[in-house]
Amino acid sequence: MLSKYLVKKYLRFDKSQPFITISAFLAFFGVAIGLMVLMVAMAIMNGFDKEFERKLFTMNYPLTIHPNSFKMVSSDDVDLLNKKFPHLKFSPYISSQVITKRGNKLEGGMLFGVDFEKEKEINSVLNKGIGDNKLGKFDIVVGSEIRKKYYLEEDEKLTLIFTQSDPGGLSLIPKMKRFTYKADFESGLIAYDKLYMYTQLEGLSKILRYKKNTYDGIHVYSETPFEDIKSIKKVLPDYLSVVGWWQMNGNFFSALALEKRALFIVLMLIILIASLNIISSLLMTVMNRRKEIALLLSLGAYKEEVKKAFFYLGLIIGGGGMVFGILLGFLSLFLLGSFDLIDLPADVYGSSKLPLELSLIDFSMIVVGAAIIVTLSSFYPAHKATQIDVLDTLRNE
Repeated sequence: MLSKYLVKKYLRFDKSQPFITISAFLAFFGVAIGLMVLMVAMAIMNGFDKEFERKLFTMNYPLTIHPNSFKMVSSDDVDLLNKKFPHLKFSPYISSQVITKRGNKLEGGMLFGVDFEKEKEINSVLNKGIGDNKLGKFDIVVGSEIRKKYYLEEDEKLTLIFTQSDPGGLSLIPKMKRFTYKADFESGLIAYDKLYMYTQLEGLSKILRYKKNTYDGIHVYSETPFEDIKSIKKVLPDYLSVVGWWQMNGNFFSALALEKRALFIVLMLIILIASLNIISSLLMTVMNRRKEIALLLSLGAYKEEVKKAFFYLGLIIGGGGMVFGILLGFLSLFLLGSFDLIDLPADVYGSSKLPLELSLIDFSMIVVGAAIIVTLSSFYPAHKATQIDVLDTLRNE
């Protein structure tokens, strides 16, 4: 009962010592703002992380099978995989580095020869770009940036120069082929849109003089790639290996994770700094109430009750700030997610809308971290309140 009485009393505004109340309010708002900023920052970081993950997942494919020797992938390998894993989708491909040429403009690129009917089932970006178009043997689908660079219109020609060479007179000349532009796709990541091109598997196989039913690899679509990669490895022959999209972009996601952890630690310092106001506010309350505390102790009050009173006082200030900060954080996320308050350059970030995705793990870490800081900040002043010398304080004050 005594603890509750003291908490209610010390929470009231003290006209004789207004700075103590102001300091408590600063601590309250400091914790609230720090928590709000941390929630928004983590939601933005996690949103960008998930956005890039979705884009890379689409353009890199969940799983890719390729040979680890000079032996090519064959149609028998594709048939084996289709038989063993009927729930997965497989699309064999041929790839080649090329130079695109139109007029005096030259640019490097990557050309994939695919079966468009199979590829559209596993690549939503390509499916959206092609639509219902029927593509011929030497028709080509390019990234949107390639189309813009060469000002391509439908049925216009685009020359591709291959790394292979053909004999010509007294020297070798690069292999060249004119393709008919039919459509373009937009992945949302400019690096892919200015590099990737797709054509019919049959046509590219003929140009590169591949043996019939041989491929450079197989694109695999899987809803659960982390589990399926283990199953596929068990049935693949020794000359084939399988990699996941996360393995091909491991450095990128490691850098994002490191940046996210660093940002979490830096922004948590805001709450730590705000908690110093809790300590200073409670210590000033203790110093201002030294005589009153000494009198209570002399009348038989337990030190534990006095300690609890100041500990609860700190928890109310800090905990109230946490609750208010969480409400502000969700309100900020709602406003940022519902209205276009911030417009991003889509060619840089892959999206014009600010991506927000606050995960439950991040939210839990924020709340637990803030609670630990607030609890520790309340403990020291509460302990200090019980260290008053009763006799000396009553004699001199």
